[in-house]
Amino acid sequence: MDPRWRALLAFAVDLLAVGVFVAIGRASHREDQSDFLVTYWPFAIGLAVGWLVARGWHRPFAVVRTAIPAWVAAVVVGMLLRALSGQGVQPAFVVVAAIVIGAFLVGWRVVRIALDRSATRSADTPGPIGYFLRRR
Repeated sequence: MDPRWRALLAFAVDLLAVGVFVAIGRASHREDQSDFLVTYWPFAIGLAVGWLVARGWHRPFAVVRTAIPAWVAAVVVGMLLRALSGQGVQPAFVVVAAIVIGAFLVGWRVVRIALDRSATRSADTPGPIGYFLRRR
């Protein structure tokens, strides 16, 4: 896959992950989803800042070089923008946002890495799974 498409795909998955966080949070508080963008935009901008700082397009699937800076920026910049725009920034919300956004941004990459390693190991080792993967 072309490196530009890989970076675009990873950034899109990150944006989707932040969107899922926002949608789950709004639903859990029984808030109207029509105001989704009001909650989403600060975190999306924070994520973009994190990608720029980390130059995430160079290693879009990397946990340490891309996901962690994107996570920190999404939370820190997102909360600053929420505060500046008059939205709530309660300590409990900051903690929950940090945990969930981190789990989502780092989590999908860890799963991808594990699947890649598993597929590589299976193809290189004898046995029914390796045999099946080699034959495909």
